[in-house]
Amino acid sequence: MNFALILFLLLVATGALWFLDRFHARKLRAAGAPNPWWVEYGASFFPVILIVFGLRSFIVEPFKIPSGSMIPTLLVGDFILVNKWTYGIRLPVINQKVIDINAPERGDVMVFRYPADPSLDYIKRVVGLPGDRVEYVNKRLSINGQPVPIEEVGAYLHPDRLYYSPQFTERLGAVEHSVLIERDAPAFIPQVMNFPGRENCTYTSAGVSCTVPQGHYFVLGDNRDASSDSRVWGFVPEQNIVGKAFFIWFNFNDMKRIGGFH
Repeated sequence: MNFALILFLLLVATGALWFLDRFHARKLRAAGAPNPWWVEYGASFFPVILIVFGLRSFIVEPFKIPSGSMIPTLLVGDFILVNKWTYGIRLPVINQKVIDINAPERGDVMVFRYPADPSLDYIKRVVGLPGDRVEYVNKRLSINGQPVPIEEVGAYLHPDRLYYSPQFTERLGAVEHSVLIERDAPAFIPQVMNFPGRENCTYTSAGVSCTVPQGHYFVLGDNRDASSDSRVWGFVPEQNIVGKAFFIWFNFNDMKRIGGFH
């Protein structure tokens, strides 16, 4: 279900009723006459829908984390806010950029339309920028030939499954964040899709090496061995970007999680 399209259609419908009432029908009603049903249940909702549509389309959009691919940074059930303007102003529904502001940076947590099915929104961490050579070999990440700094910091307890995963601190540019890497999981990338630009990637039993095309980004989940990401389905086109995730505003299971994250 395309919620942005539904909201847009509601905006058009209620807006048409509001303008009809404001500039025509209202003048024909007797003084003190009650509003007809189409005003009460249609036109009166137009200002509210207009505000919601504007906020959601150009300022901030709510998003719920659907999977564990970003553990430990984001957990299943986290409700987060996505900054819609930091990467540029886009037209709603068609997602066409009209004003360029900033470009994604390494380490950003980004929401985007899944390249294989743009009706779905995905969330991952930006690792590779256009032109970068990204290698994920033997579970070590390197960018342009330089290993990304990483340090083991103990174990992470999965509260829903009651088992531990090795936890590491990784630094991408100025962003320091946590990742999980399972020692017993295989290094090769299973079930790789035939995605646009796959010729830019080399797959071996030890992992993958890719050169990121211009206008695209390479993204990974922080839960490295439980994430379907650019290693599997390829690069994120610039036109698929939705925004930058920046704040957890609610979690039914743990109120302490409310706040910012890296």
